[in-house]
Amino acid sequence: MPTRELTGTVCPTIGSLGAAYYFTPPTLARGRAMGLDGFRFYFLGRGGVLGDVEASVVASAFGYFAPSLVEAVWDSARARADPRTAGREHLAAAQDFGRDHFSGVGELEGFCDAARSVVTAADPAGLALFAGIAAEPLPEDPPARAMQLLAVLRELRGSAHLLAVVASGISPRVAHYLRRPNDFTLFGWKEEDIPTVTKKDREGLAASERLTDELVRGPYSVLDAEGQSSLIAGLERMEAAIALGQP
Repeated sequence: MPTRELTGTVCPTIGSLGAAYYFTPPTLARGRAMGLDGFRFYFLGRGGVLGDVEASVVASAFGYFAPSLVEAVWDSARARADPRTAGREHLAAAQDFGRDHFSGVGELEGFCDAARSVVTAADPAGLALFAGIAAEPLPEDPPARAMQLLAVLRELRGSAHLLAVVASGISPRVAHYLRRPNDFTLFGWKEEDIPTVTKKDREGLAASERLTDELVRGPYSVLDAEGQSSLIAGLERMEAAIALGQP
């Protein structure tokens, strides 16, 4: 299968599966045990791989959120818990999600090997969130390892897309409004932040999508036919497992 076709097939599924654990009851409970509500655990947990940094650093890596929202949530969260600890707890929540949902899924080792090959082949330069989460150790058991790798691959494309947006001459604020106008204020932006969209903006967003595809195509190109099949089959099985509510 051509790599272009492969990424077009797997990346949307990875995007949804890699975030499937974010706001589940067990994840929320893990956050509450640290004194964090769901939103704060999301920010401190997902951004915790960056370390105990200033809110502006997290805002630069998250991209689409209003910097004022990031500052308010990040600073209030790190006043309650250590970011690195929260980052590892967030990954532990992902691992538990994998154990809960994928323990009955067969042949996950092939998926994990293929996913890890893609992660290893990716150049982390300029991809802060991906670099942070990719540096974390993987668990030994395949269900947990598969879920963590899904989260890592999700951050690979997300970080690449943010880089592509900026390189294409469009601001993340405008790009976010064009892609998700109904969610604009949910990400902390105010009504007065709504941009006047131009033809150049739309062209820039389209260019960023093409560039994102190019950036992720390289790492996925290391997979041979067997690796591609293992990646696709694993995604299909895990997606079905979640849909069926396993375990």
